[in-house]
Amino acid sequence: MNRHAKRWPLPKHDYWSTPFAESLLQHLDLRPGLRILDVASGHGIPAFYLAEQVGPTGEVLAIDISAGQVARARAIQGSQLPWLRFDCTDMRALPHLPTFDRVTGNLSVMFFRPNRFEAVRGLVERLNPGGQLVLTFPSLGTFDSLWQRVDQAMIQQGLSNERARFQDYLNERPSAQEGRGWLGALDLERVEAIEYPLEVETGPGHEFLHHPLLRGGFLDDVYECFEDQSLADRFMIEISEDIAQFTSLIAQRCVLSGWKRTSA
Repeated sequence: MNRHAKRWPLPKHDYWSTPFAESLLQHLDLRPGLRILDVASGHGIPAFYLAEQVGPTGEVLAIDISAGQVARARAIQGSQLPWLRFDCTDMRALPHLPTFDRVTGNLSVMFFRPNRFEAVRGLVERLNPGGQLVLTFPSLGTFDSLWQRVDQAMIQQGLSNERARFQDYLNERPSAQEGRGWLGALDLERVEAIEYPLEVETGPGHEFLHHPLLRGGFLDDVYECFEDQSLADRFMIEISEDIAQFTSLIAQRCVLSGWKRTSA
């Protein structure tokens, strides 16, 4: 194991998945020989690292609903780490899977909607007694300075329908406290819900509107509040020219961790 310890590090150039994965690993009890289910695995952060750590006596099954992400991860893997398998599977429907010693999900909880508690319950059902569940997600409070600016602009411009949809989005975001409640309701023990702030830097205009950590996720949630996309474009351009009103942007990396009891 030691001579291969640096072959699959978390990639430093990934400024979103890697910081969340680092926070996940702070709480994950990891050792050789474990069987791990990694959900919403994307292109392999941290599945490759997990597989290296459990070694050939262990097993990692990494699942994602995106066939493209799974294909990308398999291409990166090639013939290496044969005890790691990437499958295209919906993490909200797992009754066919065996049970595991650990269940992990980096940046996973935001994909569990609309029935997040039921999704987490399904993951706990795949956990062996004495096993650990560790999930990360951007929790309530992430980019609040930006959302306050968006809400203010919608009020000023009389965008009542768009604001109603935007408020629905804001109210749907899970908090660390809510996550802790899920694990408690599922009778896990040693439950933790801890947040680590992460500052995201951006410039104005095009840099903000096409920021790799903001577009394709958070900013798209604002665009989806508009039926008229040309109006959405004008609205967001105006926001992008006023970043001094809402930077610094702070994401809250929340880690949920809990252990399944060994006996009822």
